[in-house]
Formats: sequence, structure tokens, C-alpha cells
Amino acid sequence: MREMTFREITPRDIPAVFDVRIAVRENAYTREGLYSEGITEPAVEDMLGTSHRGWLCERDSKVVGFAMANRETGEFLVIAVLPEYEGRGIGSKLLNLAENWLWEIGWKEIWLWTSLDSRLRAYSFYKKHGWVDAEVRKNRRIMKKFNLPSKA
Repeated sequence: MREMTFREITPRDIPAVFDVRIAVRENAYTREGLYSEGITEPAVEDMLGTSHRGWLCERDSKVVGFAMANRETGEFLVIAVLPEYEGRGIGSKLLNLAENWLWEIGWKEIWLWTSLDSRLRAYSFYKKHGWVDAEVRKNRRIMKKFNLPSKA
């Protein structure tokens, strides 16, 4: 199997990141749907240049997954992996990169929005990685994760 490479997202990666985001099986969007919510290529480039950071996974120079987080709010914003690359640990590694960055910059509590439908794979994925239900707002679930000091 060819090797997967993980690295930080750069502005030139943004079109490929959009391609991955619209190809997911759950919580799918079209490009037009993303644009209608203000998620455009220029907006993402601005976010990555200011308040956000993101990582991607590529294989043979093809972006197959990505994740982003917001330094200003402690929000884990998005994770997406192409369906044909699911189940290979890519999402877990991307989640870990974003979480570690948020811990490193000082957040003790991070959060994310997800669907209320606990049957979706996203919910069990986050639970498996230590996220807990926090509240329901605007018909969406908020989950949190805490950076607890390790016991020596």
C-alpha cells in the first residue's frame, strides 16, 4: 500500500479540500450549499490565514481527507474523508492533529457541532475519541472534550 502523507493545509490545497468535503457520505453538502453558508474558497483561505488551522491527508498527491479547527473559539470545525479511504485511521489521525494543536495553544476544553442523530457514524467516532455530549442547541448536538492533566 502506498504511504499516506499528513501535512498542514495551504491555500493551494483549498480546491481539493472542497472536493473532499462535497464527496462525503454523511452530512453531505454541495458546493452551492457551502457557498450559501458563506463557506467559499476565499473565506477558507482567509480563515486559514487568521483564526483557523487545518491538516490534510494525501496519497499520491491526491487529498483524501482533511480537518480544521478554530484557535479563537476552541472549536473543532470539520473533518472529512473520501468514502473509499474510510476505515484506514485517516480521520483519527486528522482529529488528533487538530486536537493537539488546540491543546498546545492553551485550550482546556474544546467543542464541536454534530447531528442529533446518534446513529450516524460521526457520533460514534467522536465518542470513541473521548468526546462527550454537552448540550443541544439550534437542533444540533454540541460535544466537548477536556484536556485533563495526566497523573504522573
